[in-house]
Amino acid sequence: MGWSHIRVEHSSPRLTITLDRPDRRNALSLELMTEVTEALREVPDDVRAVVLSAEGPAFSAGHDLSEMIGREPSFYEELFAVCTEMMTTIQRIPQPVIARVHGVATAAGCQLVASCDLAVASTEAWFATPGVKIGLFCTTPAVPLVRAIGRKRAMEMLLTARPVDAATALEWGLVNKVVPPEELDAAVDEYVETISSYSGHVIGLGKETFYRQVGLPLEEAYAVAQPVMADNAGAPHAQEGMSAFLEKRPPAWPD
Repeated sequence: MGWSHIRVEHSSPRLTITLDRPDRRNALSLELMTEVTEALREVPDDVRAVVLSAEGPAFSAGHDLSEMIGREPSFYEELFAVCTEMMTTIQRIPQPVIARVHGVATAAGCQLVASCDLAVASTEAWFATPGVKIGLFCTTPAVPLVRAIGRKRAMEMLLTARPVDAATALEWGLVNKVVPPEELDAAVDEYVETISSYSGHVIGLGKETFYRQVGLPLEEAYAVAQPVMADNAGAPHAQEGMSAFLEKRPPAWPD
């Protein structure tokens, strides 16, 4: 389908979704978020990883404030419901979603990075949740942020609005890797290639189970994870993988 605010490029085994509002610093308008969600829901079966990228100098400056002035309450309810749906869809699809962060990611843009399964950042990237500066606390960005970096660090970002650089984001766990700008694509490629060498079925199963258990108390988390691993162990993918390991040969994953 045609897209107005994003670009979608399918080159198996990856799908790249590029935020394409560079003149608005890739602000997350209602229409853009709807398009991203639709693109995520339509990922072809042969795709093993999704890369979330952005055009222009910024990754995303957060919500589009120009569409948030003087609206009816129903608009704000819809806006943040659509935003939440986009963020949760990232974690619901079976393919890992990798954020390619080349520039600033603030407010809901920072939320978008925190919601992705993996994130690779340029040394020129930086991150912030500065909503308090404009009287709008970053309440929804806080949801994935605190799960990525912990309470004290999340509250520091939320309460002070101070930006953190890429090195700090790496230390805190907001991103997985930081590289010079010229190495950003290669670092993303490495993740895609590694993930694509494994069973897509098993990756999807593991991702789904990870998010079901990650916020649970210990015993409840094991109650979710244990039966999944037991079923996985007897399934064709694990049987082939274990046999290949013992026989010292590459696995031939079932379809």
